[in-house]
Amino acid sequence: MSALALLHRQLAFALILYAAVLGVWGAYQYFRHRRLSGGFRSSYLLLVALTGLQGLAGLAAGLPHNLLHLVYGIFAVVFLPGLYFYTARGGKDREAAFLTAACWVVEVAYLRGLMTAH
Repeated sequence: MSALALLHRQLAFALILYAAVLGVWGAYQYFRHRRLSGGFRSSYLLLVALTGLQGLAGLAAGLPHNLLHLVYGIFAVVFLPGLYFYTARGGKDREAAFLTAACWVVEVAYLRGLMTAH
């Protein structure tokens, strides 16, 4: 396994864990009717950046055998920042609900991507 393929695989596990942590954090804020903190927003943007890095590492390692794997990656790379900018215009409850849901949605996409990696 090449170094890029290993980085892609290890970063996948890290993103799965990171998205779950953000999902729990955002849900806590939402159910307490609190505005998302700057820490959450910056952590969410780090998730966006790491997802992009994950995609670049995967492309550099070579195209996957299963093209569905590529679809899950493209979805995550487009969905996360798109939703971030979409929720910037809404209220605090809407932002918390949407960004938290986004963390759980990409959690599923990351897991499905991992399942289609072989």
